Amino acid sequence: MTREELNEEVQKEIEEDEKKKKWKNRIKFLVKLLVFLTIFFLCFYTYTTYISTVKIKVREYRITSNKIPSSFNSLKMIQFSDLHFGTTMFLEDLQKVKKLSNERKPDLVVFTGDLIHKKYTLTSEEQEKMIQELKDMTATLGKYAILGDEDNEELATIFNQSDFILLNNDYDILYQKDNNPILLIGLSAGKNMDMEKAYRYFHEENHLENIYTITLVHEPDEVDNILNNYQTDLFLAGHSHNGNIRIPFLKKALHKTSGAKKYDQDYYEIGQSELFISSGLGTKKGIRLFCRPSINFYRLSNSE
Repeated sequence: MTREELNEEVQKEIEEDEKKKKWKNRIKFLVKLLVFLTIFFLCFYTYTTYISTVKIKVREYRITSNKIPSSFNSLKMIQFSDLHFGTTMFLEDLQKVKKLSNERKPDLVVFTGDLIHKKYTLTSEEQEKMIQELKDMTATLGKYAILGDEDNEELATIFNQSDFILLNNDYDILYQKDNNPILLIGLSAGKNMDMEKAYRYFHEENHLENIYTITLVHEPDEVDNILNNYQTDLFLAGHSHNGNIRIPFLKKALHKTSGAKKYDQDYYEIGQSELFISSGLGTKKGIRLFCRPSINFYRLSNSE
C-alpha cells in the first residue's frame, strides 16, 4: 500500500469516527430532550390537574353605588359558583369553601349555578354530607341559589334542605335595619330562563323605581339581552370559569364556552351596570392554568 493510499485509509477512519461521534451526540441530545419534555409534561399535568384545581382563592371586591341604602353599608356577600362536584371538587373541598365563607361572616351568600357535574352520580351518603356542609354555611340575611345549565329541578331538594332559597326565575326583597330594601333576582339558565317572571316586581303596582337591584344569572352572555328589557345595577354570573386556561398579563382565555363567548373575564362595566363573573370552583375539562378556583367576596357601600 502506497503512502497516499495509507493516508486515504486513515482519513476515512477519522471521518467515520467523526460521524459516529456526531450520531452519538445527536442521540444524547434527543434522549436529554425526551427526558426534559417528559419531566416538563409530568410537572405540567400534575400542576394543572392536582394543584391549581384545588388551591381555592378568595377574590375581594368593593361595590359602591348611591342607590345602595345606607342600612346596607358594609354589607358582606359571598358568591360561589360552578362547583361541578365530582370533577376536581369533592366533600373536603366543599368544607374549605364553607370555612372560607364562614370566616368572613357574610350577610348574604349566593350560588350561581352548576352544583354537580352532569356525568357524576351523587351517592346518597355524599348527598347527605353535601346538604350538611351547605347548611352549615352561615349568612345573616339569607342564602340564595340559581340553577345552572347542568343543574336540574331535583337539586331543589338539596338546596331546600340546606336552607338555601332557590330563585328559579324569582326574586326576593331584602331588608336590613330600616324600610329601604334592595332587590335580589335569580334567573335559571338556558331554555328554562323566564325573564318576565323573574323581573315581574317591576310590573307590580307598588314597586320602588330606584331600588338597587342584584341579578344572579348563570351564563354571562345573557346580560345584554336582560339589559335590553330591564335595568340591573349588579350582575353576578358564573359558567365561564374565566376560561380555565389563561395567558398571563394578557387577560385572555384560551377556551371559551357557549354562553360566555363575549363575557369571560372577572369584571365588566356595561353602561350603568356592573358584571362580576366567578372563575368557579370545579372544572369541565379537569385542568386549570393561571386561573385558580375561587369564591368572590363583596363589600357593598353607598359611598366611596
